[in-house]
Amino acid sequence: MSQPQFRTPKGTHDVLPEDHQYMTYIKKAVRHRARQAGFRRIDTPMYENKAIFERGIGEHTDIVEKELFLVTSKQREAEEKEAEFALRPEFTAGICRSYIEHGMQQLPQPVELYAIGQCFRHDRPQKGRYRQFHQFDMEVIGLKDPSIDAQLIQVIMNIFKDIRIADRLQLHINNIGTAENRVAYTEALKDFFIGKERNLPEIDRDRLTTNPLRLLDSKEEDTQILLKSAPTFEQFLDEESKAYHKTLLEYLDTLDIEYIENPKLVRGLDYYTQTVFEFQDKETGAQNAVGGGGRYDGLIELFGGQPTPGVGFAGGIERMVWHMKQAGVKAPHKDQVDVFVAQLGPEAKKECLKLITGLRDKGVHTLGALGEASLKSQMRLADKFEARYTLLLGKMEVKTGTIILRDMAAGKQQEIKYKDAISKVIELLGKDNLDTYTIRDRFVEVDED
Repeated sequence: MSQPQFRTPKGTHDVLPEDHQYMTYIKKAVRHRARQAGFRRIDTPMYENKAIFERGIGEHTDIVEKELFLVTSKQREAEEKEAEFALRPEFTAGICRSYIEHGMQQLPQPVELYAIGQCFRHDRPQKGRYRQFHQFDMEVIGLKDPSIDAQLIQVIMNIFKDIRIADRLQLHINNIGTAENRVAYTEALKDFFIGKERNLPEIDRDRLTTNPLRLLDSKEEDTQILLKSAPTFEQFLDEESKAYHKTLLEYLDTLDIEYIENPKLVRGLDYYTQTVFEFQDKETGAQNAVGGGGRYDGLIELFGGQPTPGVGFAGGIERMVWHMKQAGVKAPHKDQVDVFVAQLGPEAKKECLKLITGLRDKGVHTLGALGEASLKSQMRLADKFEARYTLLLGKMEVKTGTIILRDMAAGKQQEIKYKDAISKVIELLGKDNLDTYTIRDRFVEVDED
């Protein structure tokens, strides 16, 4: 077979139907748990003003320095000439921008929002890490209380239980205090490493200058050895932050949520304060983490809004699919073919088209009336589609008003009346197994005047 002329761009991938079964199942779990907890769905633009990510995520984070996909256009509007745009690398910054822009501070607080969609990072592609990927995101904005952090974590835990990967993950959690605590600790780290820079790998020498806190979760062995003698974050936390974190852990204990206190966990985004957490692989740690989050109490104000607390989480859906497959989880789906309708001759094909429509309207997954192949060839096709039943209609059956119903698994068939075909199929499948859809919500009529 010749090689295809075009392939997916580096770092992207096609989501084939088999993986969509997993993704659909994950999205259903997210929507279900979000609705239970009072979250409402939001969609933000695929691209935003680059400054939103620079201010919120941090100019000297890996995401902004190395991973932003910039958007260029030949048709620039006059008011956009000074702006630069970038594809969203995550949801939180855009959602906070939307919170301010649409006056959501006037709504009952906290405002609970969730999003599901694609994000983009020009990262080095590797196993489980793509440049175009899917995330689900949950944000609680407008109120600060450790019980809110605990409830958000519980909702996420429930999602992982629903998709049956919770036992593969460990919750790591840390307290990184206030912005003032972070500044003080950052200066202490810089002072500690004076004269030791030459012992750091090049990547961490750069971090020491631009984002010293990232040294804490460095993967470099030399860096970790040096950090054993370095000041700890806890030495610089104020009493209020310590009390907040202690209460949060008590709430997690109350909810029977297991966790690991990880003083090296800082997360790679500048907007985090106080609570940070991550769901890591029990065997490989952060390497196959499915997501994380934390509190960002200064982000809304940084964007020009009033001081407004917030806490959120983002999870990588591709990573979750990988964990489901590793755990041997088969995603439930409704993509099976219930009935294949085979036919021979123009009159039979006309009757089959009416029959196919009638079966589909009743919620039966039906395929058939394909091409002009022989009945034998169509039966082989029905086998390949793994159809449960096949209905065969030839010239003779059209004349006699009958049709042949074949049970593909049992290899048995029977002749029935054509007019009884739909009711017979429904009887065999069972009414509870039909795929029907009804909009049950009532529309509220509004008077024009």
